[in-house]
Amino acid sequence: MIKCVVWDIDNTLLDGVFLESPDQPPAPDAGLLTVARELSGRGILQALASRNPPEAARYVQQATGLQFAATELGWDSKADAVGRIAASLDIATDAIAFVDDDMLERAEVAAALPEALVLTPEDATQAADWPEFSPPVLTAEGRRRGEMYQARMRRQAEAASFGGSREEFLRHVGTVISIAPACDQDVPRLHELSVRTHQLNSGAGAVSEADLHALLGSGAHEVVTVALADNFGDDGLVGGAIIERNEGGTWRAPLVMMSCRALGRGVLDALLAWMCRSAAAGGASSLAVPCLVTGRNVPMRLALAAAGLRTDPGAVGPDGRAVFSRSLDGPLPDAPAFLSVPGGSP
Repeated sequence: MIKCVVWDIDNTLLDGVFLESPDQPPAPDAGLLTVARELSGRGILQALASRNPPEAARYVQQATGLQFAATELGWDSKADAVGRIAASLDIATDAIAFVDDDMLERAEVAAALPEALVLTPEDATQAADWPEFSPPVLTAEGRRRGEMYQARMRRQAEAASFGGSREEFLRHVGTVISIAPACDQDVPRLHELSVRTHQLNSGAGAVSEADLHALLGSGAHEVVTVALADNFGDDGLVGGAIIERNEGGTWRAPLVMMSCRALGRGVLDALLAWMCRSAAAGGASSLAVPCLVTGRNVPMRLALAAAGLRTDPGAVGPDGRAVFSRSLDGPLPDAPAFLSVPGGSP
């Protein structure tokens, strides 16, 4: 699935060259603007990478009404610009589409980032009909993705000038992390997260809505949601977990998942701390998280290790998973003060 489209400006998103029309910049290309708006409505981010001064981005945003999650304007390598956009948004480059009218620019990006989808403007006019641009499920949170990344940019700018620690900054901006039992209304969003999350996902692919509904009615399982908000905006439901309870034994979590928007905001750490403390309060002797080992979910495995869950080096089973576990005897991970749990944190 494509998560972000990176547009060139001249003779692409604009019907002309910005610097050649200083008095009256070109209007947006009507066909491509229609496509960009349609993709934005599907939760696909929009970004700019163009050989232009910064004021070109301001004009394009005003002329199109689009929200751009990232902009890279200047005269250096387009491939480097696209790479920086992917890094700033915490999106893998195989989830990026790049649109440019210039054949040499397209060739440079394709050579440097072969996993990215490189398109001509003519290709892009058809993109809305392609499966790569058609999310199988789209929730209210998904439709607001562009708005949430705008808030992310403002948050990062404030963080860059903040002098304290990460936890002090999270308190400073009014972070609230809420963990609650899932209900039927949460199922579409949980399914969407199971499809779209990769870096912070312990599982092996999509969990169907039917399976999630069945788990909600299972006395042996607990399905929880994680919501996130701060002074910059409400991110809504950003994560979840499925937990198998085993009184007096090991509690297992076959799925832990989190949106990459939550990276660096203490959310996954809070969820794992809560899981350890909740399992201990429920009489469990240990907590185990089977985690698929992939090149993309390193952040998930690092978070598991930071919460005290360990696996033997090289202990990957035939199903591609390593089991991260920890004893619940002794001190448990601290839950942050801004974690909210119905009934109080265990």
